[in-house]
Order: sequence, then C-alpha cells, then structure tokens
Amino acid sequence: MRERWLGLDPGLALIGWAVLETGEQEQPQLLDCGTIETDKNLSTSQRLLEIEQDMVSLIGQFKPNQIAVEMPFFGRQIKAAGGVMQALGVVSLVSYREAGVEPIFLHQSSWKCNLGNGRATKAEIAEIIQQIFTMKVLPIDDSVDAIGIAFAAINGVRNQIN
Repeated sequence: MRERWLGLDPGLALIGWAVLETGEQEQPQLLDCGTIETDKNLSTSQRLLEIEQDMVSLIGQFKPNQIAVEMPFFGRQIKAAGGVMQALGVVSLVSYREAGVEPIFLHQSSWKCNLGNGRATKAEIAEIIQQIFTMKVLPIDDSVDAIGIAFAAINGVRNQIN
C-alpha cells in the first residue's frame, strides 16, 4: 500500500516541508520539498493566516495520508516559543480539517538519530539526505529537516507526544 507523508519543520517565520511517498518494500521517493515563509512585517494573526492558507494549498496539492511534524525544543530560546506553538496549532488544525490526519510529533533528537546523529547540523543532515535520496543538489534550509522528519516517521520513529 502506498503512503504519502508530509514532513514539517514548523515555525512562525519559516516552515520547512517535504513530501515523501513509499510503497511496499520500496525506498521512499522524495516528491517535492520547500518552505513556507511569512512576512515578518505582519502581525502574528496575519502570519498564522498565511500559514493556514499555504498549508491548505500544500495538502490539497499533495494529498498526504500521513503527516509528521517536529515538536520544537526551546531550551533558553523561550522568546520564540509563543509564535511557534501558535503555528503548530494551525498546522494541527489544517492537517486534521483538510486531510483527516492527526500529525505525528517527533522530537528533533529522535528523527536525527534515525539518520545516524542526534546532534547533526543542518549541513550534516543535508549530506545524509543527499546520499539517501541520491540527489545532486540539496538546499540547506528547513526543507532538509522536513525530509529527515518524514523519513524518520516512515521508518517508524515515534514519540509519545500528545
């Protein structure tokens, strides 16, 4: 049975996304990836509306039947937490409303461990992803993380996050 996964690396300013498809005993295929960017000059509410509209479009275009999202870890960067958590709420709402899917949330260290290094940098993740999917060029942006998130979920990585 074919599955289409949407991987998301969420934020208020930037959301990385990637769509992977897999079948029985097949290496997942990367269908597309990119970023959703919001205008920093807009209010938070306006930015959340942009995210909602772009997510509706993304889900409508690719019709995923599974969605994996990174659960952010803020540590001492608590200043960004409010906007990111609001963006996560929009992502969850749109995923369920548009695709009937409740997203799987993964910790950053979990999906990175699936690629071999729980503390890998974005450049190291890009190298690993490039090898897995035999790609010539891969941008080093949030879409790379989204590919890794979807790939880890396809491989069965799960965290108990409600």
